[in-house]
Order: sequence, then C-alpha cells, then structure tokens
Amino acid sequence: MPGTTLRLATRGSPLARWQAAHVADLLHQRAGVDAIHVIVETAGDRDREAPLEEVGGQGIFVKEVQQAVLDGRADVAVHSAKDLPASVAVPGLVIGAVPERADRRDALVGATLAGLARGATVATGSARRRVQLAVARPDLAFVPLRGNLGTRLDRVGTGGIDAVLVAQAALDRLGHRPAPGAHQVLEVEVMIPQVGQGALALECRVGDGPVLEALGLVDHEPSHRELVAERAFLARLGGGCSLPVGATATASAGGGASVTGMLAVDGGRTVVRATASGHDLVRVGSGVAGQLLDQVGAAWTAAPGAGGTVP
Repeated sequence: MPGTTLRLATRGSPLARWQAAHVADLLHQRAGVDAIHVIVETAGDRDREAPLEEVGGQGIFVKEVQQAVLDGRADVAVHSAKDLPASVAVPGLVIGAVPERADRRDALVGATLAGLARGATVATGSARRRVQLAVARPDLAFVPLRGNLGTRLDRVGTGGIDAVLVAQAALDRLGHRPAPGAHQVLEVEVMIPQVGQGALALECRVGDGPVLEALGLVDHEPSHRELVAERAFLARLGGGCSLPVGATATASAGGGASVTGMLAVDGGRTVVRATASGHDLVRVGSGVAGQLLDQVGAAWTAAPGAGGTVP
C-alpha cells in the first residue's frame, strides 16, 4: 500500500514516542508507507504516583491506546509488549506484528551489584525486580519508584536512593549511557525479565487486510514466536497476575522456543524457576507456568492476586 498514511496510536512519553517513530521508520523502509502519531493519554499516565497494582496493574498503559484503534481514530496501536495483559485478547484487535526485539534484560543504574554498599537502597516500582534482586543481595533495602525513564534516573543519589532498576532497552532507545561502574546489565540468571520486555507489539483491527499486509513486512518471526510463548506463560497464571512473575523465551531452529519462567509467593520469600523447550509455543509457555504452580502448591491459592485457585 505505497503512498498510504497509517495513523499510529501511542502514549506521549518520550520512550513511547521513540517506539512509534521507530515503527514509522520500519513501515516507510519496508512497506513504502508513511505514518503519523495519534497521542493518547492512558490511566497510567494520569496517575504517576500510586503503585501500579493500585491503579489497575498490567493494562493501565494500553486500554486507551487500543480504544483509539477500535474507534477508528488510529489504524495501529504501538505498545511495549510487556504492558499487554495476556489472559484474553481484546475483541476486534489482533497483534499484527512484533518487530525485532531489543535487549530484554534489566539494568541497575547508580552502581554495580557488587559495588552497592551493604544495606544500600534500590528504587523500583516492580515487585518482580525487587524479589529477584533480593535473592542476589538479601541485605538491600527497596523503595517504590514510578515515572518516565528520565525521572527515574534523576532519583539516583537523591533521597537516600543509591541505585534504580530499569529496562536496558529503554536506556538504549533513549540514548542513556550511564558511567562505567554506575551501571550493570543483569543477566537472566540473576533476573528474569518481564514477559515481552524489549519487544514491541503492533495491534490493528481484525480483518483490516491492507494494514495487516503492511505490518507483516515489519514482523520479525523469531521475536514474534518468543512473545507468543511468553504470553502463553502469563495467560496460564491469569494474564494480569499481580504477583511477581517473569519469563523469557529464546526462539530455536525449526520454529520452537525455550522458555524460562519465575514466580514468587509468600511476599517474595519463595522464588521458583522452571525451564522447558518445544515446538508448540503455547504448550511450552503454559507448561513452564504449570511447573511453577506445582512447585509453590498451596501458597499460590492463598496469594493475593492469584484469583484464589490454580488457573
């Protein structure tokens, strides 16, 4: 559809605008399509202070963006894939493309893990990050943190905060280069990422053939495959599970993937991991979640946000 202009719905944060601009560049280069931005304010943008679980948890950064596409105000919703709930697809929308994934790992900014003094304070708004870092460094103290990337980085060295945890992809995309010795990318052996971290998900209306055709030209099949497996993992746990969970998939030859997941219960006192591989992406992702549920047993059914029963 050369010569066509697509409307990309996106949040207005610097990172979201970068992501939309990146998608626009891909569409222009690969599909000959121009794009404009439709800026949408979400519930998560309106309340920047309360913990995410108090203002709706996963999904608070996507619903209004999705609605812009459903209403016909935009053609494509550009999401950070980690913001998308996985339990139920939004009627009328489909993920038409997943561009090549960026770095999925988390990063510590302000110090290295070994360089943090005993009892140092780390800021993060993510329970997943907090419980996993506490496994590596049980002596650390944690305080909540929200806001855009610049706001978070500015907190380092203020208010007793020694370091912050952020996504490495966000640092890369916005060109932040922390000083040597004040930055460490955390390998997945230390911290399993959030489902979809580092990936973009492009949603459009079901049956919108021309848009789906254009999106197909920017899709990166291995990254898309990884996201399918990771979202199957999250869906098995309830999709919008408010407990600390994470998963990372690595696409393999022949169309399969390997998935490693983590789940924490008992306020982070119990953190378990599991890994599986296979060619049925949904079965592999769901199976890893099932292994974790088997490991935590009754602790899952009693956990807030678990829905009271094993899904």
